[in-house]
Amino acid sequence: MTDQLDAANRKILRELVANARIPISELARKVGLSKTPVAQRIRALEAMGLITGYRAMLSPLKLGLTHVTFMQVRLSDTRQKALEQFNAEVRAIPEIEECYMIAGGFDYLLKVRSRDMIEFRRLMAERISALPHVAATSSFVAMEAVVEQGWTPS
Repeated sequence: MTDQLDAANRKILRELVANARIPISELARKVGLSKTPVAQRIRALEAMGLITGYRAMLSPLKLGLTHVTFMQVRLSDTRQKALEQFNAEVRAIPEIEECYMIAGGFDYLLKVRSRDMIEFRRLMAERISALPHVAATSSFVAMEAVVEQGWTPS
């Protein structure tokens, strides 16, 4: 679908990713169109499902969530029902910032954000290891975020 986007739509998306609260008049000026076509294009991009919503982006560092750990999770059961149970419960843990099902030597990759190692250890022992069907985990502590951003169309 992104191959079908023209240059103006790509510019609109780039600007909205950078600042979703940009006034339509300023957005129109930046992309070289008038306000009405820009507003129509935004509505069309929303209707197509390319823009799925708008939200405030919080700074994890300012909130004291400076500890990032990536966890490999291997399940004891990978039948559909077990995967659905794991997926439902992992979504209920707010410290799990991202969770991906992986094809490879383990089943899931989690990005966990916490205040420090003590909080992470408690979270791992009490919540993550207790998730349904968890057989084993491996943890990798991030030392520095080199690139950490959402996707932006080119």
